[in-house]
Amino acid sequence: MPESHASLGDFLRALRDRRQPADFGLPPGQRRRAPGLRREEAAQLCGISPTWLTWLEQGRRDSASTVTLEAICRGLRLSNAERHYLFELAARSDPRPRHGAADRHALQALVDTIAAPAYLLDRNWDALAWNKPAAELFADWLGANGAAGNQLAYVFLHPSAPQFIVDWPQRCRRLVAEFRADCAGRFDETALQQLIARLAAASDAFRTAWTAQQVQEREGGLRAFVTAAGQRDYHQHTLRPADDPALKLVVLVARAPER
Repeated sequence: MPESHASLGDFLRALRDRRQPADFGLPPGQRRRAPGLRREEAAQLCGISPTWLTWLEQGRRDSASTVTLEAICRGLRLSNAERHYLFELAARSDPRPRHGAADRHALQALVDTIAAPAYLLDRNWDALAWNKPAAELFADWLGANGAAGNQLAYVFLHPSAPQFIVDWPQRCRRLVAEFRADCAGRFDETALQQLIARLAAASDAFRTAWTAQQVQEREGGLRAFVTAAGQRDYHQHTLRPADDPALKLVVLVARAPER
């Protein structure tokens, strides 16, 4: 049996062993051979059959549907970390976003301490925070001339974007591929559906890139922009806060001129 399959079963059994019957209103009983919940009790709490739970504890990942995993999370009162780990072991996408409790004021203070252009995006790529260098570089998005809204809306809908962003067509295709990968498992969210519909209706470039079904991890690399002072080149770095991994901190470090 592959290691990941065995790990799923080991983790489920450990979860059951760590749960105390009294915490779920169950009597302690006199004939418990081990601490924790019996398999039949855990199955009842989760609303699944004991046979199904047995299969899962044997590491049979084909039995681990999203619905079943959700039932286990509710029934056994899993923490956020336990829930995330369970879905990872089962090789399933968690339909519930991993919202954290990041202090947005603290994140703004962090962004302000960065000397390079830096901005913070939420899970739909709306700008939440940015520093002065970013506002100066992206004047039509984050600066006095912009509305500080969605990054994709700026890239695809603002009339200055194709001239400002070097190699705009290729960057557009890559951004959409990154966005699609970033949104996996939550396409039923109303706000996301509305954003995609708005962009598809207003931009042929977005609609073409979106229907291409390309996916790509959000990666760093070279980024270039045409400003009034000439072309400016950067290395892009994307970081995720540990306490709210749905957010993305993007930092643009000026590229040293070649000698």
